[in-house]
Amino acid sequence: MTVESPFTSPWQPGASEIKQPSHSVIAPYSLLIFDWDGTVMDSIGRIVSSLDAAARLTEQLPILPPERLQTMIGLSLEKGYQRLYPDADPAWYADWIQHYRQQFVYDNPTPCQLYPGVKNTLISLRAQGFTLAVATGKSRAGLDRAMAETGTHDLFSVTRCADETASKPDPQMLDEVLAQTGIPRDKALMIGDTGHDMQLAINADMARLAVTWGVEGAASLSTYEPVAVLNSLNELVMERA
Repeated sequence: MTVESPFTSPWQPGASEIKQPSHSVIAPYSLLIFDWDGTVMDSIGRIVSSLDAAARLTEQLPILPPERLQTMIGLSLEKGYQRLYPDADPAWYADWIQHYRQQFVYDNPTPCQLYPGVKNTLISLRAQGFTLAVATGKSRAGLDRAMAETGTHDLFSVTRCADETASKPDPQMLDEVLAQTGIPRDKALMIGDTGHDMQLAINADMARLAVTWGVEGAASLSTYEPVAVLNSLNELVMERA
């Protein structure tokens, strides 16, 4: 089954309603921890359309609108399934996840690539001395595949995935990143596009920075009191003091 994406990326640099931070917003931090889908990679369209196809192929599951499907982005697949289909027979999960992975990896033609300028921004941040990490709802196999395809693996010192630790918003993922890097909690900044990312940081007692080109907009993300709300990851590039 081939699917068309029901989702259009909201990447809109220059959107006037977004609060613009000063370039000093990341200066107090040494460790920048990035969410992946919707923050680093423009993968929401493929995720949403693959979820839709998986439900249709499983047959027993209800067909949900795209805006509902995208609420699970950032969670592990198991936790996302429970969120989307709380009344579903757990026995349907095996078929659903098989269909989803087949769609996302092989059958879905929806483009899936880094957001414009992101790789150069990450290279610049690393060159300035920041330690970069990833905390994602993706599986280890999925993240490794995405990093291999985009040539970004060597930019990150630590990566943690939902199938090797607790799913967001449990703080275990961030606690493990801190333990592996040895960087103090007050020197770490979580960067993400969803409430799951913001709540993850809150639960870990960590500063957070919101980005608006992924799943959620500035209004909802601002309720989590991030240090700033960005409309372009390029705004992170700065000369570190």
